[in-house]
Amino acid sequence: METRWLTREQLSAWLRMAAVLELLPTALDSQLRRDAQLTHFDYQVLAMLSEAPDRTMRMTKLAAGTIATLARLSHVVQRLEARGLLERFPCPTDRRATNARLTEAGWQKVREAAPGHVSFVRDAVIDALTPEQITQLTDISQAILDRLDPDASRAGMYRWYDPVD
Repeated sequence: METRWLTREQLSAWLRMAAVLELLPTALDSQLRRDAQLTHFDYQVLAMLSEAPDRTMRMTKLAAGTIATLARLSHVVQRLEARGLLERFPCPTDRRATNARLTEAGWQKVREAAPGHVSFVRDAVIDALTPEQITQLTDISQAILDRLDPDASRAGMYRWYDPVD
């Protein structure tokens, strides 16, 4: 099979996207570490729990919603639990499952971290784009996700705020 090399225009687009993929996670971590002593992934876990009923989720659902393996999530949850930001306990309806619940300290941490995080996301990404570009970014991201996650098995994270039909 012959290689389909990228055109100059395609290469330009790809390298810009690759740069965003490298720079944005580091920038998100830096802001959250500086302002809230959290990584971006820590924040995602706490934020998802903050929006769940009773601020509680099954670990499997939390893993799907953060696009993490259970092993990675368990490691992070253990660290957050040691800081008193969440707690784990057996699921009352299925003893084989484990739930994670945001503690009062965790709820306070999310409330303290959210304004700075949202401000950074707005400044670094959202406000750099026009409303039309926001729509295009959603469409472009979805087209790529359709290839990377064809069965939408990881849609729990990226469709969290989609409008309900």
